[in-house]
Amino acid sequence: MVTIEKVSREVESLRDEMVKTLVELIKIPAISPDYGYQGEYDKAQKLLEIIKDWPFDRVEVYNAPDERAKNGVRPNILAYYYGENRDSERLWILTHLDVVPPGDLSKWTVTEPFKPLVKDGKVYGRGSEDNGQSLVASLYAVKAMMNLGIRPKRTVILAFVSDEETGSKYGIDWLMKNHPELFRKDDLVLVPDGGNEEGTFIEVAEKGILWFRLTVKGQQVHASMPDKGLNAHRVALDLTYNLDRLLHRKYNGKDELFEPPESTFEPTMGGNPADSPNIVPGEHRVTFDCRILPRYSIDDILSDVESLVEEVKAKYRKELNGRTLPEIDVEVLQRADPAPPTSPDSKIVLLLREALKRLRGKEARVGGIGGGTFAAFFRRLGIPAVVWATLDETAHQPNEYAKIDNMVEDAKVMAYLALR
Repeated sequence: MVTIEKVSREVESLRDEMVKTLVELIKIPAISPDYGYQGEYDKAQKLLEIIKDWPFDRVEVYNAPDERAKNGVRPNILAYYYGENRDSERLWILTHLDVVPPGDLSKWTVTEPFKPLVKDGKVYGRGSEDNGQSLVASLYAVKAMMNLGIRPKRTVILAFVSDEETGSKYGIDWLMKNHPELFRKDDLVLVPDGGNEEGTFIEVAEKGILWFRLTVKGQQVHASMPDKGLNAHRVALDLTYNLDRLLHRKYNGKDELFEPPESTFEPTMGGNPADSPNIVPGEHRVTFDCRILPRYSIDDILSDVESLVEEVKAKYRKELNGRTLPEIDVEVLQRADPAPPTSPDSKIVLLLREALKRLRGKEARVGGIGGGTFAAFFRRLGIPAVVWATLDETAHQPNEYAKIDNMVEDAKVMAYLALR
């Protein structure tokens, strides 16, 4: 335990440097081309500049091609710090470079999104908590060992990847599909991208994710003569109402591992282009966000959606100007099939529990979530992975911040996982 205590003290001594590094990274927007931005290239270059003189044993950059992004790539960085020997067990710590857009700028009252501010023990700015806090914590968990000349029990692989916020097509999913040789069944994996304020929640399971958009097309006409057209708004409301009822009724199982314990099916976006009260709209869109318990099949859910769509089309069927209306399109925007949960008795869970008990005197709770993280990709490969961090849960909000104490204390836990 003497080594762990020495490393923890070294982490403490690096507090100011950690804050400086987080500030430098927040300054660089790293937002997906899906939102009209340039991606993560500049931030990746800044990170490489920061660590260029650190004694990592190997630093590799894997560029996923994306012609929409700056220089046509979405960077993924792996930095290796070897354990006691080259055959050491390996610990992955994965964080993401990208952040979400700032949203309504008028609601940023402490500072502007990409002008970080250090105030009252917090660092404010977009991406500070999601995922900058954990990214910096992982870096300095390793740097503390480097400074002391300590080789950990396990080889540490720090992964800084792109595209987490919009599906990981150019991030961890791309790495696994194009470089499967990087991953081993006996790897231990920590994804510090979820948790609670006490740092006592270890996530071992995730629901499946399905986002889909319904586009209903009718015929636009003057509202005083609705019989001459087909009101897409009415059709969409009928479809949405009955689909909401169907999904909640048919997929109503509960699993207390999760919070909330049931599958959720939420209509989140909707509207039509009609810009006047006296226009019958010819088009209407509705988007659903579904978080699905692992016991259910996303294919079955989509099949039910398609079946109900056909019923609604038959109900409102109308021939107008050589077209059969309504036309209803189902577009899958994002899909992540449920992954097998990580066993609460797996090595990474037990190690993390031990670390929290030893360093903080706290008993951890194991559970599942409705969100999606990198961990699901590892679980699908049969590699146990956990999601854990100490977070005030300000991610994606205006005035997002990272608590400096959380960053420092989490770095100590990460070092413990490497050393024990």
